[in-house]
Amino acid sequence: MAKRKYSDELKAQVVKECREIGNIALVARRHDISKNTVYSWVNKAKKNGSVKSLPKNKDKQFKEIKKRLNKLGTENDQLKKLLAEKELELAILRDLRDQSNPQ
Repeated sequence: MAKRKYSDELKAQVVKECREIGNIALVARRHDISKNTVYSWVNKAKKNGSVKSLPKNKDKQFKEIKKRLNKLGTENDQLKKLLAEKELELAILRDLRDQSNPQ
């Protein structure tokens, strides 16, 4: 079977119909397009916000930003945990100070 080329406009229209109707198989049959093809368009639209593929350099840049975001999220979680530990330690020290110096 020869690989067919679909315009970005058709892809966008099919994805829009899938979102409105909620049945990918029905939309695929209506347009005589493979369900797998339509599924890939819908997934790409969810991931990129559009059915158009990102240019190679943009895709690489996107992956780098996503990786950096994940790293920063992990670092942020570690810092929150450390802050909570330090706040607990400070509260304990204040309690000890107040117990040893009742006024």
